Amino acid sequence: MKRLLFLVMLFIAPVAAQADAPVILVYGDSISACYGLAHVEQGWVAFLQTRLKQQGYGYRVVNASVSGETTAGGLARLPRALTLHRPKIVVMELGGNDGLRALPIAQLKTNLTRMIDLAREAGAEVLLLGMRMPPNYGPDYTEQFRTSFKDIGRQEKIPVVPFLLDSLALDPGLMQADGIHPNEQGQPKLLDNTWPLLQPLLRK
Repeated sequence: MKRLLFLVMLFIAPVAAQADAPVILVYGDSISACYGLAHVEQGWVAFLQTRLKQQGYGYRVVNASVSGETTAGGLARLPRALTLHRPKIVVMELGGNDGLRALPIAQLKTNLTRMIDLAREAGAEVLLLGMRMPPNYGPDYTEQFRTSFKDIGRQEKIPVVPFLLDSLALDPGLMQADGIHPNEQGQPKLLDNTWPLLQPLLRK
């Protein structure tokens, strides 16, 4: 009986420790929701959890990304996500679907700013992952979209990855056939693009 109790405790202790670990909430759209990949373990968010463990960071990564999500949809569901997960860090990867639908830049900026404010009010630090639009959306819209993430970062004083798909978007070997989503080979590069600005927010 004592041996059985000991074995049960050995199982429960790591689970409890993981549940108590500070949370990194990845809050994005299909880029982070493993769209087009056979398994979630192939996505950059899963690689993030592995790297954190390898480097001695005791965080638990929660992926709350939804394919097709806009900043308006993200804003609507963020309060519940913050209450449920109580993250220490929010990695915000939203805005791409706003751009693909040519939604107003002012609306994009308002929604992202409000989400950043909500996250910080809940005690989390925020990393914003920027996106860009292809040139067929017109030079004015494309440029305004590109600079909107940098503008928000400067206004809110948070770190911003200028372009999450840097070094991927124009490489067909790293992108799926739709030209929008990185394939399995491109996922590690998403993490590499994110890590330099995420790491300073981490605490061992």
